[in-house]
Formats: sequence, C-alpha cells, structure tokens
Amino acid sequence: TIGFTAGPFFPLRVGASQTSKLFGEAVMPSWMVTLTEPIGSGWYQGQLALGAELIVFHTSEPITAYGIGFTPKLVYTSTAFGRVRPFLEAGGGPVWTDLGGQVPEQPGQFNFLVWGGAGCSYQLTRALAVNAGYRVMHISNANTREPNSGLNFGLPFLGLSYQGF
Repeated sequence: TIGFTAGPFFPLRVGASQTSKLFGEAVMPSWMVTLTEPIGSGWYQGQLALGAELIVFHTSEPITAYGIGFTPKLVYTSTAFGRVRPFLEAGGGPVWTDLGGQVPEQPGQFNFLVWGGAGCSYQLTRALAVNAGYRVMHISNANTREPNSGLNFGLPFLGLSYQGF
C-alpha cells in the first residue's frame, strides 16, 4: 500500500518546561505491506501491516522552521466493518529540524520522533481509500543533550492510499 497524508499540527503541552507554541503543517508519504490475513473474529477482526513513512513539516507560527524524518510504522486495521476500516498506528525514528537553538525545548538539529494515532479508512474501490485520523507526536533528543523536554503536537490528517496487490 502506498499512501499520502497531510494535515495541520498544533502544540500539546504536557509539562511546564514545554513553552513553545508552534503551529504548522506536515505531509507524510508512506509505504506498507500487510503481514497477515484477517485475524480474530467479531469487531476486532483485522490485519497487521508494517511500513515506513517520510515526514516533512514546516512551522509557520511563531517562527519559521522545517523538518524531515523517517519512521518505520506498525498499523492494525480492522476488517470487520466492510468498506469502513478503523485503524491504530504507531511509529518512531530519526528527524532533523532547524528548530535547534530557536526554541528552548530543542538544543540541537538531530532528534527523534515518536508518534501514535488512530483513524479510519473508507474503501472507495478495492484499491483506493480515503483516510482520516489524528496523531499525537513527540520530538525530543532522547536524552542525548540537555534540555530534553521535547515538543508535542496534535496532528489531524486526511489522506489517500492505494493498495496495488
């Protein structure tokens, strides 16, 4: 499956040391392969997929900055509801951003991104689907430098995916 998702992000503060209020947008082209036939029965019947995703983002308020990262991802998609397919997803990996030194939470340019989310796909055809969902994202330096409070974002998204096989 290849996909393309995009959406705006906004700050989520979970600690007193997270003071930056960064707003922007992200685009995420992805690829994944389904690992299992439908497993389970009832409402939780679904398939497990493993993939990879590129994330490119831009902050526009209050400062302009850019970032790019690569995250392997794991997705569980329910197949119990016909064309409607709820899913849970998570991933993490390295990210480079020029926010380092511009905000108090980011002392350097090389960081790590960890994210998790949920959403729903609607199968338009056997191969084409529309996707919508929400992610929570955390960018930090994994305690390789001080400070390590990190940045947290909420990201609602829309996308399209194509299943070729």
